[in-house]
Amino acid sequence: MIASEGVRALAIVLKDGYANIFFKRWPARLGGLLIGITSVVTFAWQRPWGVVGGMREWVDWSFYHLGIYGSHPAYSPLMSGSSVLTFGLLWGAFASALLSREFSLKLAPPFEMLRGAIGGIIMGIGTAMAAGCNVGGFFSATSALSLGGLAMMAGLIVGVNIEIRYVLWELERFPFRRGEGRPVIRTSGSVDWKKKQPWLGVVAATAAIGAAYAYRSSGIDPVSGYSYIKTGGLLIAGCVFGIIVQRSRFAFLQGFREPFASGNADQAKAMVIAVLVSVVGFAALKYSGFRHESIYVAPTFWFGSFAGGIVFGFGMPFAGGCGSGACWRSAEGGVKQMVAVSFLAVSNSLSQSLLDSSETLSAAMGTRFYLPHHLSYLWSVVSITVVMMLYYLVCAWNEKTRALV
Repeated sequence: MIASEGVRALAIVLKDGYANIFFKRWPARLGGLLIGITSVVTFAWQRPWGVVGGMREWVDWSFYHLGIYGSHPAYSPLMSGSSVLTFGLLWGAFASALLSREFSLKLAPPFEMLRGAIGGIIMGIGTAMAAGCNVGGFFSATSALSLGGLAMMAGLIVGVNIEIRYVLWELERFPFRRGEGRPVIRTSGSVDWKKKQPWLGVVAATAAIGAAYAYRSSGIDPVSGYSYIKTGGLLIAGCVFGIIVQRSRFAFLQGFREPFASGNADQAKAMVIAVLVSVVGFAALKYSGFRHESIYVAPTFWFGSFAGGIVFGFGMPFAGGCGSGACWRSAEGGVKQMVAVSFLAVSNSLSQSLLDSSETLSAAMGTRFYLPHHLSYLWSVVSITVVMMLYYLVCAWNEKTRALV
C-alpha cells in the first residue's frame, strides 16, 4: 500500500513537472538568462552561437552541386559547426513544440507569404553586410567584445523604427488580409495528432541524443584532427537553444521592435540579460587565452555593421521573426517563416558571394574593432554593460510612459 502510494505520488510530481516545463510559458527573462549561459558554454565548448552561417552553408552546398557555384565548400553540412548549430536549433525547437503540443501548420494569407519572402531577401542582404544576423552580427559579436556588435545594435534600432513607419503607410494603402495564419483545422474522424505530439517529441529528442552519440562514437580523425565529439556537442547545444527560445518565445525582433511599437519591454529586458551574462563569460574565456581574441570580431565596423543592421532590422518584421525567431517559428509549423528562412538563406549566400568576389565592396564594409585593443578587458566589459543597461532603462521607462511609441 505504502509503495503504491509512493509510486502515485512520484507520478503526480513528474506529471506536474512536465506540465510546468512544457505546458506553461517560460518567463522571457528566464529565457534571456538561459540563452546567456548556454552561449558561454557553447563558446567554451568550441565556438559562439550563430544562425545564418549554417543556413548559408546549406545553400552553398546545394548551389555547388547544381553547378551554380564552382568552388567546393570547406566542410559538408554534417561537419560544419555553424551548420550543425543551426540544424540543432531547428531540431530542438521542433521537439519542444511537439512536447508542448504546439506544433501545427499555419498557412498565412498570400500577402503575408509575399512579405515573408521579401523580408527574407532583405535580411539576407543585411546579414552579409554585417557578417551575421541578430545572433552572430549583434549578440555573439557584442559578447565577443567587438564594437561591430554595438554598431549593428544601433542599426537594428534605426531599421525597426523605419519599418514601423512603413507599416503604418502600408496599412493605409494595401488592404490585404494579414496575420501569421491559423492552424490547419483537423477534419472529422481524422487522427488527433495533438494528443500524440508529446510522444513524437520524445522520439525527436531521443533521435537528437542518438545523433550526438553517433558523432561522439566517431571520435577524432587521426589524419585531419577533426573532432566529431565537439560537433556532437554543438548539435546538443543547438537543440538546447531551440528549446529555450521556443518555450520562452525569446525573439530579438521583439526586443528591438516592441519597445517602439507597443511599449512592451519584456523581450528587450530579456535580451539585455542575455547579453550581460554572455559578455562576461566571453571576456573571461578570451582574457584567459582559452579562446582566441579574434573570434567573432568581423571586419565590418562601422559601415557594414551599422548599415547591415538597418537593412536587417527593416526586414525582420516582414519575415515575422529575426534569424533565430524565424527558425523556431518555422519549427512550430509557421509556413510564412519557412518561406522567410528559405529566402534568407538564398539571399545571404548570393550576397556573401558578391561581397567575396569584390575587394572594393569587402573593404567598404569596414575593419575589425576589438575593444580590448583600445580599452582594457575590464573597461570593455564595463562599456558594453553601460550601453546595454541604458537600453534596459530606456525601454523600462518607455514601458511606463509610452513616450517613444
